[in-house]
Amino acid sequence: MKPVKVGLLGLGTVGTGVVRIVERHQEDLLGQAGSPIIIEQIAVKNTNKLRSVPIDADKLTDDPWDVIRNPEIDVIIEVMGGINQTKEYILEALASGKHVVTANKDLMALHGQEILAKARENRCDVMYEASVAGGIPIIRTLIEGFSSDRITKIMGIVNGTTNYMLTKMTQEGVSYSDVLREAQELGYAEADPTSDVEGLDAARKMAILATLGFRTNVALEDVSVRGISSISQEDIQYAKRLGYEVKLLGIAEREKDAISVTVQPTMVKNTHPIASVNGVFNAVYVYGEAVGETMFYGPGAGEMPTATSIVADLVAVVKNLKLGVNGQQAAAIFRDKKLMSDEQTMSKNFLLLHVDDRAGVLAQITQVFAEYGVSLESVLQQPNPTNPEAEIIVITHDASRASIQKVLQVFESLDVIRKVKSAYRVEG
Repeated sequence: MKPVKVGLLGLGTVGTGVVRIVERHQEDLLGQAGSPIIIEQIAVKNTNKLRSVPIDADKLTDDPWDVIRNPEIDVIIEVMGGINQTKEYILEALASGKHVVTANKDLMALHGQEILAKARENRCDVMYEASVAGGIPIIRTLIEGFSSDRITKIMGIVNGTTNYMLTKMTQEGVSYSDVLREAQELGYAEADPTSDVEGLDAARKMAILATLGFRTNVALEDVSVRGISSISQEDIQYAKRLGYEVKLLGIAEREKDAISVTVQPTMVKNTHPIASVNGVFNAVYVYGEAVGETMFYGPGAGEMPTATSIVADLVAVVKNLKLGVNGQQAAAIFRDKKLMSDEQTMSKNFLLLHVDDRAGVLAQITQVFAEYGVSLESVLQQPNPTNPEAEIIVITHDASRASIQKVLQVFESLDVIRKVKSAYRVEG
């Protein structure tokens, strides 16, 4: 049997995991793929660096173009990261008939449609399971497992760093600044944590999931994004008291033919399965008209979980090679994109207000809600021993984003309201 030869771009944490699996699981891979799989060449930054896996020196190069243009290589695995230059490598690989497996969520969120079009043009596969939720096989599930259903909602914890931080804040009472510093020391957060804590990483993943789930081209700029940097211990404790957990959720919804995609801190009822997802773990909750509710849970990052998804994609490519069906399995994008307006986007909401502690204040506040058609599920007013002002907590019934925005605008100018301390979506 002719071996399938692989070129690897990058030999960091995930690339090392790929080498470990391919080298250790040869018998299993042969049984599943029908051909031996050989890592033929690897592009690295420093060819003299000591590695945690044994690599023949003659397989290493510091020039990715050597790998891309190697005529012996059938499949490129890209785990080097980056966007613009990496896109050029991948487009060149596809143009020369090489199949591609990538874990690059940034690249696929920003240029996925261009890359997939080039793949179809050259009858090549592009697989990117590892770009979202690490070891959870959610992309293949959306493309194949739900192909007979109509997905109405995808809700997920898709960033392990922020979930770890919020878990520590909830369970141990740690402040945001302290838990961020700890996450950086443990290697969960980068020195510049902006992509994680401001929700950008999650937004890229949700753009990919929404595109696949709704079969329409969802761009990164279509995703409304809000991160966790403004979350306080006060918010966390009020959520716990009311029976909620605070999670950074990506939420993609469809109502008729219009969609909405957001990333935002959300108060999740503690009885909802996704509320119990803690630490660096990820979970994706999918609602289908036929199947109902399903949840997929597992490690969202790490050497071996991510490498497992990459090698599973590699096996799928090799199987397609055997069948002669490469370039035919990409999800069909057949719906025109129509985004929900603020008037169409509905959710329950939590508001924490600091107000004057005197008679008649609550009546003024409820009047504003009534004026904009927002009904209230619960209202709690109480003094705060550390705050001379009173605090009013409101949880609304489903209300449009436009109505809530108008209510908040009025509150900013209402004399009896000193401050709108917090505002969050509510789920469950």
